Amino acid sequence: MVKIKVITELTTTAGNVTTRKFLKKLDKVPVEVNDYPGFVANRILMPMINEAIYTLFEGVAGVEEIDTVMKLGMAHPMGPLQLADFIGLDVCLAILRVLHEGFGNPKYAPCPLLVNMVTAGKKGIKSGEGFYSWTHGTKDLIISPNFIK
Repeated sequence: MVKIKVITELTTTAGNVTTRKFLKKLDKVPVEVNDYPGFVANRILMPMINEAIYTLFEGVAGVEEIDTVMKLGMAHPMGPLQLADFIGLDVCLAILRVLHEGFGNPKYAPCPLLVNMVTAGKKGIKSGEGFYSWTHGTKDLIISPNFIK
């Protein structure tokens, strides 16, 4: 089942009831959250992805090690660097910039490595290269040559 966020406001309660019923008919799970900048997913996911990039940038661990720790240790279906490649590094950067500017909180400041990669045209799957190489035409995870030890 896919979960769908339903944004709530006092003036839209009746509309949300209709929306929830409709989503349930589509076999979706509505999740009610308050209307707030960044909502829930981006406020949690983007700092995690950004911290994974900082972990790589600072030499704490490599691409494969970071993603493996998160998959095995946190039961994530994929690591944050692979997920960033799927989302698009340019999209991750744009979201982090909006969160950083909107909240003025340094926890949302994009890692310089992310900025450099996007500037260099390395945007993940859509460009064929990010933290992984995506031009080989298989589902194998092949670390980008830039990050091979």
